[in-house]
Amino acid sequence: MSFFDDASLVFLPSGQAGKDGKAYSMKPTNGDGDFTFSRGSNLTATRVDSNGLIEKGRENLLLQSNQFDTTWLQTSCSVTSGQSGYDGSSDAWLLSKSNANGRLRQYVTNTGVQTLSAYFKAGTKNWMRITYGGKTTYFDLSNGVLGNDNSIDATITSVASGWYRCTFTANVTSAQYAQFYVADSDGDTSGTSGNIYIQDAQLEQGLVATEYIESGATTGLAGILEDSPRFDYSGGASCPSLLLEPSRTNLLQSEYFDGWNLFNEMTPTANNATSPEGLQNAYKMETTAAGAYFRDAQTLTAGNNVFSIFVKRGNSQYIFLRTRFFTGGDNADVWFDVQNGTKGGNLGDSVTYDIEDYGNGWYRCYLVHNVDAGDLFGYAYVGLTNTDEDTSGESSLNGYFYGGQWEAGSYETSYIPNHSGGSVTRDADDCGGAGTSSTFNDDEGVLFIELETTKNSSPAQITINDGTYSNRVIFEVRPDAAFIKALINSRGTNVYDQSVSSSPNTNYKVAIKYSANDIAFFVNGVKEASTTTTTAMPTGLNDLSYTGKENDGALRFLGNIKQTLVFPEALSTTDCEILTGATSYESFSAMATALNYTTYE
Repeated sequence: MSFFDDASLVFLPSGQAGKDGKAYSMKPTNGDGDFTFSRGSNLTATRVDSNGLIEKGRENLLLQSNQFDTTWLQTSCSVTSGQSGYDGSSDAWLLSKSNANGRLRQYVTNTGVQTLSAYFKAGTKNWMRITYGGKTTYFDLSNGVLGNDNSIDATITSVASGWYRCTFTANVTSAQYAQFYVADSDGDTSGTSGNIYIQDAQLEQGLVATEYIESGATTGLAGILEDSPRFDYSGGASCPSLLLEPSRTNLLQSEYFDGWNLFNEMTPTANNATSPEGLQNAYKMETTAAGAYFRDAQTLTAGNNVFSIFVKRGNSQYIFLRTRFFTGGDNADVWFDVQNGTKGGNLGDSVTYDIEDYGNGWYRCYLVHNVDAGDLFGYAYVGLTNTDEDTSGESSLNGYFYGGQWEAGSYETSYIPNHSGGSVTRDADDCGGAGTSSTFNDDEGVLFIELETTKNSSPAQITINDGTYSNRVIFEVRPDAAFIKALINSRGTNVYDQSVSSSPNTNYKVAIKYSANDIAFFVNGVKEASTTTTTAMPTGLNDLSYTGKENDGALRFLGNIKQTLVFPEALSTTDCEILTGATSYESFSAMATALNYTTYE
């Protein structure tokens, strides 16, 4: 048989088919099987891409990013379009000043750590100046070097034919103008004439400039958007899964460590190494004396909280994470061997902690600590040492850091970028609404899913339903009780209820076969429980959802979906065992081959 031909709905994340607001099923091809996907209104979600790198949402915060005669204010200057650009186009502009301090500027209301960039070429003047966030940098467009500079970081990079991309990073605390000046020399904009060329301006959150995104009347967007499904390759997987997570809030300014509360005998250097997202935006930390650390202070939520950070070894073999609380309550110290990628010792309270390999020498180290209601104001510390269970350290130790995160919850979730200095929230992933009444058969069928659960402690359900609780075919995942359950609700009555033990972070292939005289539950190739008692089947089935029933966030599935198939007829026991018994597929082509389906358009 061909499982693909016989299925009425096929969803394979390995096809990575989706857009903002949709996760496409491969079958049916008319769109009836597509999932509606939503998350929120910002770009705080990330995923691990096929290269093993963290991918973010990106936004060009400037409007009319290469239309300098529109939203832009011209102060003692003018612009002329149609100039030869760095990319071989005629999309560049001549920026000419007519008085001292002639400049092109745009008002920006966004705050936080931001990087302003554009492409420039010398005209009659060889210098230009960027001013933003109360900081200024001068750029030499004839020699490709920096002049006076008080930014967090600034770069000038040759691209072609005398063009340079100039970048400027600042921590912006209030709404103000992003400004490009025609300069006369290093530190001087007093001249009353002269010109330079400009093209493709961009302003984005973060410590570095990324690939240019064109904007118009609205900001330009790329990467993981607000409602983009996340096809995730975490753990070195060659085949992605659909990542579904709860809402979480990152309390820490995650990449700009200079913004943290306190440095003790520690020298920070921004943009010193390539981070887990493949950009030059990781910090180098170096100790100047024994007892060195850096820390931040936050008000937490009572219950479990997770402190995590990405670390790469320098000349220090161990790093330690420490949590301390203002009232002197529960404290914890844990160590990680970032040379061998293993946990070290644990002193203080009983806590959960571990280390995860992110490739290229990077590890994510995390500590889960239960916080009492009276100890909500706490400190998160990071230190360097060459000895396990030692916090004294020594001078001249160094290591590399990226992506600090402190979130309420019992386990670590995917990285949430926070450039604001306040808190940033990633809303929960909502995925449902696939199928219509013609996709499902009320009399019989099979629901098959390959999934991986998380450490989440709340029950979750994946269902075929009629939009209510009355008629449903259900997989219920209960990490808190360590089981997976198959249920059938028919006309408001629970007619089937069987469960098997399960563990978090474990791959399962499950199927429930249902018909009036044959209901069976299959897990990883084994028929676990069945009944041949005549049973009334659900009616009105018209929806497949990963959120319990449509829009029921309280029962939202949390974890990874690797594949989902619906069959409108009950398969044989042998076919169900084959379907659930194969090893987890490692590539899209392997999945397609196993389904007897080799073409995907």
